[in-house]
Amino acid sequence: MIKTNLPAMLVSGIKVRTANSLEMSPETGKIGGLWAQFGEVVQPRLQEGANVYGVYTHYESDVNGEFDVYAAADKLSNEDGLETVKLAEGKYKVFSGEGEMPQVVIDLWGQVWQYFASEGAEERAYTTDYEWYETYGKVHVYIAIK
Repeated sequence: MIKTNLPAMLVSGIKVRTANSLEMSPETGKIGGLWAQFGEVVQPRLQEGANVYGVYTHYESDVNGEFDVYAAADKLSNEDGLETVKLAEGKYKVFSGEGEMPQVVIDLWGQVWQYFASEGAEERAYTTDYEWYETYGKVHVYIAIK
């Protein structure tokens, strides 16, 4: 994992409000359905070279509170009916992995939680965190740090 400073960027997509406690069960989780809707609503609008992001923002508090999740992209042919969200400028800890979807994303978030629970880890900022899907199965998770 690396640490980096990134500029702000705007992406557009669709969102849900959820909490980690809800995502622990398929019956109450909302993120899977969000990505299914992304495939129907946003994916057909992707232009050549578009990047896809999963954005976590508007945190109520910390890992225990609610937050917004966007399934979003840059370079869209039509943004009608989509919401724009800003990937905040700042310092990020980056976790990267390759593998089968969605397991690679689940595994990366496990690494995130393990790292930030460890002694000496930077403190999370709880501003904007995001997943960048470089290719199908190659994912980078950016966690905002103070």
